[in-house]
Amino acid sequence: MTSREPDPLNLLARALDQAGSLIAGTAEDQADLPTPCRSWDVTNLVEHLVHTVGQFSDRVEGDSPDWQRAAAPVEGDPAEAFRSVAQRLMNAWHGAGDLDQPFDSAADGAPPKSFSVAQQTAEVACHAWDLAVATGQPYDGDPAAVAAAHGFAASFQPPDGGAADDGGLFGPPVPVPDDAPALDRLLGATGRDPRWSPPSDSAA
Repeated sequence: MTSREPDPLNLLARALDQAGSLIAGTAEDQADLPTPCRSWDVTNLVEHLVHTVGQFSDRVEGDSPDWQRAAAPVEGDPAEAFRSVAQRLMNAWHGAGDLDQPFDSAADGAPPKSFSVAQQTAEVACHAWDLAVATGQPYDGDPAAVAAAHGFAASFQPPDGGAADDGGLFGPPVPVPDDAPALDRLLGATGRDPRWSPPSDSAA
């Protein structure tokens, strides 16, 4: 029997499920804790996750989201808000057709839709880790989802070096050993220090 590549949408769904569980596990008194994205606290990070997954849905559904638009405060239960946008995103992808085809077939050299799936998996997986370490929750990234996210991160160079420190997915790569765990290599590739921990004057 020949091995098959994991379904990229299944990997995205796993990353979304884990992020949703971490948001649900975040206590109200952790809202102001710092995160590895140095200009963001936990509230900002959760707002970003809800906002960005909603924008991903807009894109897959054929709209052109304003990527510069700031995230709005989350109304109601953040975990429920995230699960709602995550379900919308998965529904959109399941209706998006062949992932090997680009969104715009007339655009010369446009990447296939699978490129966007990998990008979204990387975004969600990395920010889930950001939230986990900020709030003191365990994070055992799904191995296949982490591998897919690392494959994207290692092959993608963001414009102007990215800006993980102010909330973006990417920053200057952090060196990690070649034999480091897959999650550590993903974090390093996106500009995160796998050894990050909250400052001593904050408590998760």
